[in-house]
Formats: sequence, C-alpha cells, structure tokens
Amino acid sequence: MAIQKVETEQFLSYAEYHPVLDVRSPGEYQHAHIPGAISFPLFTDEERKVVGTLYKQRSREDAIKEGLVFFGPKMRQMIEKVEEILASKKFSKITLQQENFVATNCILVHCWRGGMRSGAVAWLLDLYGFRVITLNGGYKKFRNYVISAFEKNLNAKILGGYTGSGKSYLLNELHKRGQRIIDLELIANHKGSAFGAMGEQPSQEMFENILGLSIHELLKINNDPIWFEDESQRIGSVNIPHLLWNQMREAQVLFVDIPFEERLNHIVSEYGKIDKEKLINSIVRISKRLGGLETKTAINNLLEGNIRECFAVLLKYYDKWYLKGLHNRENLESHLINLPSSTIDPKTNASMLIETMNKLYEYRDQ
Repeated sequence: MAIQKVETEQFLSYAEYHPVLDVRSPGEYQHAHIPGAISFPLFTDEERKVVGTLYKQRSREDAIKEGLVFFGPKMRQMIEKVEEILASKKFSKITLQQENFVATNCILVHCWRGGMRSGAVAWLLDLYGFRVITLNGGYKKFRNYVISAFEKNLNAKILGGYTGSGKSYLLNELHKRGQRIIDLELIANHKGSAFGAMGEQPSQEMFENILGLSIHELLKINNDPIWFEDESQRIGSVNIPHLLWNQMREAQVLFVDIPFEERLNHIVSEYGKIDKEKLINSIVRISKRLGGLETKTAINNLLEGNIRECFAVLLKYYDKWYLKGLHNRENLESHLINLPSSTIDPKTNASMLIETMNKLYEYRDQ
C-alpha cells in the first residue's frame, strides 16, 4: 500500500480521527509539537546528535548507516506500540462513518521537514500493513501554517474591563451564546497578573501552535467578530505574537465598567483562599511598581488576616496600570465603547454586549 503525503490542512483534518506520531526527538517534542500528537521518537536526543554530527562532518551515507544501527533494534517495539495506540479507547471506537476517517489501521506520521526520519518510520509501518499518511514539509511547514493565522484579518473585538470584572467568565458566556472567542489566558494557562499562575505554562512556540490552530478553526465557521479579552502582550511567561497583538491594539474595545466594590468582592472570593506565602511572593514580584508603602501595607494586611484590605490595595494598583495601558491605544476615543454595569454576572453582561453589537451593526447597515 502506497504511503500518502498530504498538505497541512488535510493532515490536521485527518488528525481529528487518527493518531499523529511525532517521530522527532523527545527534546524537540517537549519544546513544542502539533497539539494532540504522540511522541514517537525515531532517535533519542543523544542519537539524533550523533547522526546529525555525522551528516554535517562526514557524509549523508555515514549518517544513514549509523541511524540504521539505532533504528534496527527498535522496529518491533515501534510496531507493537502503534498496535497499542490503535487499540486504545480513543481510537478504537471511531468508525468509517466519521468525517475525514480513512481506515481503522491509519497512522499519521511527521518529523521536522518531512524527510528521512518520517520516511523511515512510514516505510516500516507501511511494510507491516498500516495505512500511513505523512505531512508534506513536516513540522516546519505546520509552523508556517500556524503563523499564517496571525496575518489574517480577524475582525477582532476586545472585551475590556478592570481587574476583577469577571472577563474570563463573560468570555465563556459569549461562547455559550454562539459568539466566536479566543481565550488567551486559558491557552497560556495563566490569568495574566502576578497572581495568575495556573500551573506550568506552555513554551512560547507551543502557545503559538495552540493559538494559531484555534484561530484557523474559527475562521472556517463564519466571518463574525472574534472576541479577545483585553490583555497585556505578555501573559505570564509567553507573549501574544506581534501580528495578532497589533490587530488587538487597533480593534474596537467594549469596556464593561463595573464598580470597584463589586470587583473587590469578586477578587476576594476568587483569590482569598490562596496560600498566604504564595500571595506574599506575588506581591513582592510587583513591589517596584506597587511602591514600598503600598507593598508593606498589602503584606501587613494579609498577615493580619485583613484579606479584603490587602486586595483593595492591589486592585487600585491594577486599575491604574490597566487604565494606562488602555489610553496607550491609538484612536481610543473612536474605538472605545463604555458599558456601565452594576454586576459581575456573566449572563447579564453577555446580553448587554450582544445587544450593543447588534445595534452597532444595525446602525452601519442603514
């Protein structure tokens, strides 16, 4: 059976129903990969280094010979591993009735450039009898596809609001109501402040991979606006790509203006049970911008059990910096719509946002 080579979009459509084997080294995979792909290395990191050195310093033939020494003993193990993957619950129940489903024994394979590594593994799996599809141009071409998402006109709309406005919950409510959204904080695994760490963050490249694919998927649906939460360019340890960031800074901002006390109540309920030592470390991280007196006041309130007073100091700080960032936008007056709200309730505020957007489009169509 001939090995089929396909372009990125088709490869990704098949990946919804078939396992993707990333045959690059463990280090390459760990740095970033196609979301959902399974690490299936032809070489270890050390073996890849040996083969690569031979290729550069001696010859392609010597590199291939050494590669075969590493590859040979792994062949049976690789076959059996693929059989396990196909028999797993995730893939065993998928049928030919599914869209983009090729065959019950289909495997997708890719390496860095779609060259010798994916070629070798594809040959082995094809020889055994699997249906094999490889990615033309490999992971490198996939990366070009990812980056192209940030160059597209996204008709972006920015959900603005001070810290504690429940923007993430509101974004989720918009999604439930059929709006197209990108949750940058969810993809970054970070809530976008000194107190926002949600666990280990993806690498910059992996963040871009997930983000780019999310955008491509939304663009297949329709041309409606895509909602983004108003963010700094840096979210924890990752950065919003420049091309996307520029679009976000030029987009219309719908600012949900919620009273300070309401937001403070929300912040206390959301962060009030976090370990005090972690909170103190977070406060120390912003101490230079917060100022010595405010840092001391916030920490003392925290140590004395005055959580609300501590967060009140911090919320005033974040309000100041958010307002500064908001006013750094060009053409702010023509791009900002202020929407006062007395509540953080996402259902109430989602209705208000959608109604506002509908009125805007009605006005433009007249």
